[in-house]
Amino acid sequence: MKRYTNPETYDIAVIGAGHAGIEAALAAARLGMRVVIFAINLDSVGNMPCNPSIGGTGKGHLVRELDALGGEMGRAADDTSIQTRMLNRGKGAAVYSLRAQIDRRAYQERMKRVLERTPGLDLRQAEIVAVERISASGGKTKPGCAPALLDNSPCTGKPSDSTCVDNSKAGVAGWRVVTRLGAVFACRSVVIATGTYLKGRVYVGEVNYEGGPDGMFAAASLSASLRKLGVPLRRFKTGTPCRVNRATVDLSAVERQPGDEFPEPFSFETTKQPRNLADCYITYTNEKTHAIIRENLHRSPLYGGVITGVGPRYCPSIEDKVVRFGSRERHQLFIEPMGTNTDELYIQGLSSSLPEEVQLKMTRTIKGLENAVFMRTAYAIEYDCTDPTALLPTLEFRALPGLYGAGQFNGTSGYEEAAAQGFVAGANAALKLKGEPPLILTREDSYIGTLIDDLVTCGTNEPYRIMTSRSEYRLTLRQDNADERLTPTGRRVGLISDARWRRFKAKYRRVAAEEKRLNATTLAPSKALNALLESVGTTPIATGVKLAELLRRPEVSYEALEPFDPERPKLRREEWQEAVIRIRYEGYIARQNAQIADAKRAEETLLPQDIDYDDVYGLRIEARQKLKAVRPLNIGQASRIPGVNPADVGVLLIYLRKEK
Repeated sequence: MKRYTNPETYDIAVIGAGHAGIEAALAAARLGMRVVIFAINLDSVGNMPCNPSIGGTGKGHLVRELDALGGEMGRAADDTSIQTRMLNRGKGAAVYSLRAQIDRRAYQERMKRVLERTPGLDLRQAEIVAVERISASGGKTKPGCAPALLDNSPCTGKPSDSTCVDNSKAGVAGWRVVTRLGAVFACRSVVIATGTYLKGRVYVGEVNYEGGPDGMFAAASLSASLRKLGVPLRRFKTGTPCRVNRATVDLSAVERQPGDEFPEPFSFETTKQPRNLADCYITYTNEKTHAIIRENLHRSPLYGGVITGVGPRYCPSIEDKVVRFGSRERHQLFIEPMGTNTDELYIQGLSSSLPEEVQLKMTRTIKGLENAVFMRTAYAIEYDCTDPTALLPTLEFRALPGLYGAGQFNGTSGYEEAAAQGFVAGANAALKLKGEPPLILTREDSYIGTLIDDLVTCGTNEPYRIMTSRSEYRLTLRQDNADERLTPTGRRVGLISDARWRRFKAKYRRVAAEEKRLNATTLAPSKALNALLESVGTTPIATGVKLAELLRRPEVSYEALEPFDPERPKLRREEWQEAVIRIRYEGYIARQNAQIADAKRAEETLLPQDIDYDDVYGLRIEARQKLKAVRPLNIGQASRIPGVNPADVGVLLIYLRKEK
């Protein structure tokens, strides 16, 4: 292949224009960087090859946090949603999670348009086949010659042939990416956000072929280039269900699932209430379905040993469900629209890699789907991804400064996990080039921080999915207060405008004022008030009671007390809800804040990055191995590494005191 130098030079190149790549490119460009983002096909920008939805349990928290920092996904979801529901309403506020059904094509068009119109950002259709480091003298650098840390410390690798430039003398000037057509793009940093395209292989029964999601080409050559750089790669697997024609589905035979009466937006900047334009539906598999699956397990590439990649535990294929949960008589399925201008319906929960004729046969045993006609067949896809323990919390490769990973390339599943990582990687690539402090989110301040800490500290042996149960601080990391927690961080980074900052400050002044008023206002007993209290199943009052005390009763709502509260100010729903949550969970929040303060002290105890763990007396062999592999930044991170126990942490603290 003959190469030629592209005339444009860039600060940052982003490989992949899925959810991770979009957020990475937008964050970097909005921070003043010159950015180029590559997609194998421009029709795949912002694609949703799996379920056409944004949010869900835990995932809705990520979208809200991303929006609070200045990301794009929440606003795009609000603009293109066709149904919105708040999940877990029957539980506490800590696990409320917003989920929106999305018009898939409208979302793609919107995201592509945003990329096209962002100053300093170029969108290109091209397959990247190589990523190479450039030395200050212009030559390639050899794997192993990378500085070990975030700083620009000299390389300790020893060049062994003429193609290696000694970085300890020359230094590393940047990177270049090479397209299938031979174009060479010079840049200072690279973000890899390849999704499931990287050496992708599609499986349907006995048929398998090289390919990406939704019939796109795979990125077949890039893996070899990354391995040459020393990037650790492994194989993961995911899959997607069939899509069927709405006209062939009997929706009258299945359970209707409407949206919320008062739909809430993802973005704190969205002022227009989302509309519910479509319904979803619920149906179930049955014993006939399961029998067909069992009869054909030998034809599944998953059970025949053809697929070697590890699949997602929390989103298994239907054949995996039938095998793992053999006593279950049925499995729930959701029938979801793909948009308002298409008759494609997505059958969530029916992911499969069985042969096409088996898929059709089992689908037609399901109530409402007896006459279903396929528009797209379900498939499994295997792809290359990296070991995230090779990354720093900034999502930069520890041994390859200037190279970042994001999204499914880092071993995660889901659009929301990808977008959150893309934002962090893109922002950090820009901040480093600007010489500014990095964006490092923690377990104590966000679910995004929890996600990244889990990846870089513990790694993952399967596609990682965020869940509220992964956080130790669920009560303080609610989705409703994501802006209170993270908008100041977005402002510090440079992605929150002056106007938005003023609106944010004004909102929380109103919240604080309402919280104070509710704690100070007393309601006298009355027949009407006591009738209300008795009607909701709580004790009537005999003396004056503060509004806050009544609201601490779970049966009593803020709306119900309006007739007895004439001084109530006019607030937005999200504002008074925030004030009520603060009051109801005051004691629990205080207790959790104390736990967070303790955790932060451990995070502030830094570990030298040149520490030789073999010289730390008293560490167990397993702890030494794990500490050397992860190289934690602080005592808090060290304590979370699997295989490092409290005694090992104590040894590290003693070592640090002696060194000081």
